Amino acid sequence: LILWFKDLPPVQLDRSKWQPFFKHDFTRDHYMKFVYALQIFLILIPTFYNDWFPSLSLLTLIVISFFSFIVHECLHIITIYHKGDISLTFRGVFFWIHTNTPLSKIQFLTFMGLPFFGFFLLPFIASFFVPESLQSVLLYISWFNTITSGSDIINLFFITLKPNKAIFCRGFYKVN
Repeated sequence: LILWFKDLPPVQLDRSKWQPFFKHDFTRDHYMKFVYALQIFLILIPTFYNDWFPSLSLLTLIVISFFSFIVHECLHIITIYHKGDISLTFRGVFFWIHTNTPLSKIQFLTFMGLPFFGFFLLPFIASFFVPESLQSVLLYISWFNTITSGSDIINLFFITLKPNKAIFCRGFYKVN
């Protein structure tokens, strides 16, 4: 079941066994500032390279960006749809996908990483083997997805720091 723009019911987690994903208040309180800083950096990257940005109309770039975003979110959903209920909500300009189902470290890495690696790496690698006119479009898709993945990239870094036997659920983790 996917709940569109509604929160899942709260999960009862035994706080003596489950620890916050971000242990330090500073990281929890400023997480989105780190994401915004990363995204601003990524947005500025094209200013260093003059010729790679596609010479397409703004409307075409918006359509490509929209469909890239949809594919990105679908890749997130595909990794967890059979695990349990899913909630898709948004706050500000960010969409958030939640599940009440605990995920292993590998499952959580896949959930966070598949859209980034699959939709960044594949277009980037493919751009080396296609005509120049299509190359800039693939690089644009890769660049746009990297910006969309700002939160995913930071989460991937923190997930890799957690123990291998960790189980993750709704912003908390425990070690089995």
